[in-house]
Amino acid sequence: MPLKDLPADAQPREKLLARGPAALADAELLAILLRTGIVGKGVLQLAQELLEPPTQDPTSGQTAGGFGGIAGLLHASAADLERIKGLGPAKRAELVAVLELARRALAQQLREREVFDSPQAVKHYLQLHLAAKGHEVFAVLFLDAQNRLLALEELFRGTLTQTSVYPREVVLRALHHQAAAVVLAHNHPSGSVQPSRADEALTQTLKAALALVDVRVLDHVIVAPGQALSMAEKGLV
Repeated sequence: MPLKDLPADAQPREKLLARGPAALADAELLAILLRTGIVGKGVLQLAQELLEPPTQDPTSGQTAGGFGGIAGLLHASAADLERIKGLGPAKRAELVAVLELARRALAQQLREREVFDSPQAVKHYLQLHLAAKGHEVFAVLFLDAQNRLLALEELFRGTLTQTSVYPREVVLRALHHQAAAVVLAHNHPSGSVQPSRADEALTQTLKAALALVDVRVLDHVIVAPGQALSMAEKGLV
């Protein structure tokens, strides 16, 4: 249904102004950014297509469809967005800019306050950066003596084991940033955030290596789309 055919109080922009952004569904918020649809496809339908799960073309093998929700969309590039019919260069640029602003806002919040005053902010920040990746990534948040964020670095990719994550490299990066502490993080593309025995062993190996240079391991966070787990909260760090 075209937006103009909706009751005034049900149109996304008017609904946001009257009731606040929390009252809107993800597709409605996206529709405000997109502003217009195309012939035969209203803006709400276009927004919903962006949020639908991705599919794979059986003939070409190329990815089609949407991005699997807001988390997936946060990692979409301007080139990725080209597969959605109706998204011209201007709309693609606007979406990428807004998503980048969201990531930078969270990073700024972490830099301006002690990270563990708000563990949820750390989890959300890591989800923005890691949760939607289709491959496993090991990353480290480097923190100063006040537990403020110095940097986030993705250090290793692929199946993460004690042999594929090199403690020496993590120690060198910690010394480079003059970090006083770190938060380890990796994603589980499978969707489960339960730590494996390998995750536990890797955490202890890195904790011992970093202790040699007086860098504390505060947590190891496992993220997946829509969820995150703190190994410290489970007593595993």
